[in-house]
Amino acid sequence: MKTFIKRTFIFSLVLLSLLLLTAVFSSCSKDESSDVTTLYVYNWGEYISDGSEGTLNVNKEFENWYYETYGKRVKVSYSTYSSNEDMYAKLSGGAVNYDVIVPSDYMIERLISEDMLAPLNYGNIPNIENILPEFYGEDAKYDYYDKGSIYSVPYFYGMIGIIYNTTMVDPDDEDIGSWSLMWDDDYKGNILQFNNSRDAFGTAQYYLGIDVNTDDIDEWRLALKKLLEQKDFVQGYVMDEIFNKMENGSAAIAAYYAGDFLAMYENNEDLEFFYPKEGTNLYVDAMCIPKTSHNKELAEMYINFMLSEEIAVANAEYTYYASPNRTVVENEEYIEYMSEIKEDAYEKMYGTDGVNATAYVNLTSQKLALVNELWEELKSNIDVSPTIYVICAVIVISIASLTVFFGVRKKIRNNY
Repeated sequence: MKTFIKRTFIFSLVLLSLLLLTAVFSSCSKDESSDVTTLYVYNWGEYISDGSEGTLNVNKEFENWYYETYGKRVKVSYSTYSSNEDMYAKLSGGAVNYDVIVPSDYMIERLISEDMLAPLNYGNIPNIENILPEFYGEDAKYDYYDKGSIYSVPYFYGMIGIIYNTTMVDPDDEDIGSWSLMWDDDYKGNILQFNNSRDAFGTAQYYLGIDVNTDDIDEWRLALKKLLEQKDFVQGYVMDEIFNKMENGSAAIAAYYAGDFLAMYENNEDLEFFYPKEGTNLYVDAMCIPKTSHNKELAEMYINFMLSEEIAVANAEYTYYASPNRTVVENEEYIEYMSEIKEDAYEKMYGTDGVNATAYVNLTSQKLALVNELWEELKSNIDVSPTIYVICAVIVISIASLTVFFGVRKKIRNNY
């Protein structure tokens, strides 16, 4: 009996000790984690210098800077999306609260109209002075989506063009220089189209000479008809998947963003690029803070950090996109770096004054619903050939025959 009591006592002591240790460790973990503030950043894929291949990890640099400056720890939780529409769906769903997002111009207009963005306190963003006057200030012409830059700070800008593989596309093809190259049946099965409604419809609208912001329903349907004509030639509707496909030569032609062309060119020098003569899209991507942010002041510090010279240059060198930051475009090392990527890279990104370019504007809710409906029609419209009909008929007849056969057997068995 004494042995039993002694063992029970020892077991109780051990159990109590374990419980106390667990409580201590839990307390330590809790105290440690409570000292770390998490900043949630949601951005396009391949759109920030992330430390890969010897580049500067700007998120880590921000974490270090914040700790050295304030003696407090912050962790950047960074996630990506592949289109404005994907970002909007996630943001409007309300499942996750982000502190910094980087939408394109027309999407920023939409978010403002739906009261989803917080106005910025520029007292926390003094590096705004680094932004070129074309993009910020009284004389800005590229703040059409957010007049006065109340809700957004420009991050990158650029234009859409056509990428093609010079070993797969005839260099003398008369369609080079035009959107018509995307509809050239000589390259059937080797053409990539955008997997987002606004850019995909834009390719057809520019080709047809239709205003990309038209209110005319018939003109949107005309663009759909053109995209349906193209569907037989399209290998796939892509976003970030385009990199592998164009770099490894599994596709010949694709519409995409100029900055990403340079990233692909670095891995495949057979690629070339042009801005279509009929016109193209000019876009600005800007940093914003959703109203649901739990760390607005910290988010503004993050935006300010992104505008500092070292960080802005690192991001520009990583993405190859055109920067609205004066400290980048005037940086001699950056200019030299771009020329090492491709001889005319700097001119291709910044010397675009002669290009006929227009911006998307936010559409009314009715037009957005229409575009979504037309997009679904395009993506679900499958060309069923006569052969398929024959196969389906054979299957139906076969099933009917089997049903009759088994039905007869059942009757015979029952009669028996």
